[in-house]
Amino acid sequence: MDPTLELLCTLTEAHGVPGYEHEVRALVRSYLEPLGSIEQDRIGSLICRQGEEGPRVMLAGHMDEIGFMVHHITKEGFLKFIPMGGWWDQVLLGQRVIVKTHKGDIPGVIGAKPPHLLPQEERNKVVEKKDMYIDIGATSQEEVEAAGVRLGDPVVPAALFQVMANGKAYLGKAFDDRVGVALMVDALRHFARAPHPNILYGVATVMEEVGTRGAKTSAEVVNPDVAIILESDICGDVPGIKPEESAVKLGGGPTLVLVDARMIPNLRLRDLVIETAKALDIPLQFSALTGGATDGAMIHLHGTGVPTVVLGVPARHIHSHSAIIHRDDYDRALRLLIGVVERLDADTVQRLTTDR
Repeated sequence: MDPTLELLCTLTEAHGVPGYEHEVRALVRSYLEPLGSIEQDRIGSLICRQGEEGPRVMLAGHMDEIGFMVHHITKEGFLKFIPMGGWWDQVLLGQRVIVKTHKGDIPGVIGAKPPHLLPQEERNKVVEKKDMYIDIGATSQEEVEAAGVRLGDPVVPAALFQVMANGKAYLGKAFDDRVGVALMVDALRHFARAPHPNILYGVATVMEEVGTRGAKTSAEVVNPDVAIILESDICGDVPGIKPEESAVKLGGGPTLVLVDARMIPNLRLRDLVIETAKALDIPLQFSALTGGATDGAMIHLHGTGVPTVVLGVPARHIHSHSAIIHRDDYDRALRLLIGVVERLDADTVQRLTTDR
């Protein structure tokens, strides 16, 4: 298996919902340890430093994934849950999950009232998360507790990484944002053997899906002069999406986020990305995420402000059990990221925040 394919497979199959990132953090640490000096902030974000002089360039991808937390066990042995991150009710019913307990992983499935027992008017309604439960095959609360389930236990989607029929599309959970973490690792792998004009910080943040929390604490450690956020982006090439709503296509190249709900990118850094993509003959797509935000929301407000931009790898079906990315988009995003970092010398970074 080629190193990038192995990296994407292993990262996406690892478990780590917000606040419970210890498993994926140990994996990311194993990838980063040969690449630089490692720090960890006090809520769990990992920071890998490369280089000794120049502007402080922060590459950030979040390692948490959306999931659930057990918050109630019924006397019949069903688990009620709350979401950890944003879930769309329609994608949940019938999906398999894994309950992470102190005795080990327990398989389960998300269920609700059987439609056969519902009146017709209820069958046509979307079932809400509050009316769902996780079934681990138990028949009593005592059986659940004997299996090791405790209130507060995290729950992750059960989904394996797969290469799809064309050989270039990859199917898996947690591409939001393990694809960004993979880009960060691959970029540090490159610069471990190539010169760069800066101090490079590769950061795997925690708790992005519940309010970009690790971005705030890790920025305190790094104190960046410039930041590049590495994310999954939302494809608009599925049925029902108009071009004016999104023109982002799977296989069409990496994306540059023009605006999101909590950040406008530094305009000169944005232009540097566009110019670098053109110079490297990399197709670049553009997106506007008025209904979401990234770690850039916190990082660009650190101190007196940090020039920040978001680069994305397009993905279909994010915030579900199974998303799809395209290897060409990933490889082009990595080339673009490397090209931008190579251009971020002291003079260039200084010009990002001057009007002259």
